[in-house]
Amino acid sequence: MTLGLSIIEQLTRARGDLRMGVPVMLAGDGALLVVAVEALSAQRLADLRGFGPLEVALTARRAQTLKVAAYDGDLVRLAVPEDAGMDWLRALADPADDLRYPMKGPFVSLRDGAADLHRAALLLAKSAPLLPAILAVRVPDVALAGITRLSVSAILPELGRASPLHAVSAARLPMAVAGMGRVHVLRPEDGGPEHYAIEVGRPDRSAPVLARLHSACFTGDVLGSLKCDCGPQLQAALAKMGAEGAGILLYLNQEGRGIGLANKMRAYSLQDQGFDTVEANHRLGFEDDERDFRLGADILRGLGFGAVRLLTNNPAKIAMMQAMGVEVVERVPLRVGQTAQNAAYLATKVAKSGHLE
Repeated sequence: MTLGLSIIEQLTRARGDLRMGVPVMLAGDGALLVVAVEALSAQRLADLRGFGPLEVALTARRAQTLKVAAYDGDLVRLAVPEDAGMDWLRALADPADDLRYPMKGPFVSLRDGAADLHRAALLLAKSAPLLPAILAVRVPDVALAGITRLSVSAILPELGRASPLHAVSAARLPMAVAGMGRVHVLRPEDGGPEHYAIEVGRPDRSAPVLARLHSACFTGDVLGSLKCDCGPQLQAALAKMGAEGAGILLYLNQEGRGIGLANKMRAYSLQDQGFDTVEANHRLGFEDDERDFRLGADILRGLGFGAVRLLTNNPAKIAMMQAMGVEVVERVPLRVGQTAQNAAYLATKVAKSGHLE
């Protein structure tokens, strides 16, 4: 007797495989064995060479840094030289040494055929979250023992959809700056990180609630980092809700604008080299902001809130709330936490990311 896995379960397994350096098969118009360059081992590289010529897929953002034309629009496919080793591959994926070794070419771009399988592989790596750099090899679409096989036509809609959230538990909690509240833990169906809703006081569901969508920031919220304004924003939002007697703060586990803590530290390292926060994300292969604010709208609606007074300086959050059916009746500015160390970062958010001053 066998148990069939749903597409969400298959995706969750595939993310885990990629994080461990285990190949995943993507099938559609042909089939690819793919592995995340970040997790690749020398032995795995040697094993994959046995299947045929190797290819690397990178996002157009990373290709721009490498000065490679992205013929597929949002990505580039490159042939892997027969003598290329781990150092060559990791230099393509990770920009840590770009300034020290700026010349990595010449590259041979692959332009024949569709890039749908490579595109799906990069999206899967981002969702892991890993550097969006994939080593791939074309294979027959036949079952391989121990290898997770995914149909691209089945996974692409799921990769672009916010996973449904389910309430797990809730309890009362007295808080230093907000007073008595209630913490709700919500778990996504796709096995991703849990998110939290902190209800301050007893908000009236029939009136617009003071609300904040706060993305997790380990360095700012926990360590008191001076490189960002996240910690002060968290405390100020809770304090304002406490002063008004009611509110709801959503703590969304989308660290580093959705790229994960490891990649955020990579971005910080690039900032130490002189790049701003947006440039650092692009050099890593990511967009300016990879977060999914649909999560916030889903949580608010699930808790019975249809209208909010949103504590934010980010118009993208307002637009997403409105698009998802949560009325934003007022934007409440949240201007706190500027330091000498983060002044340039905050200026970049205004100049390049559209944040309001």
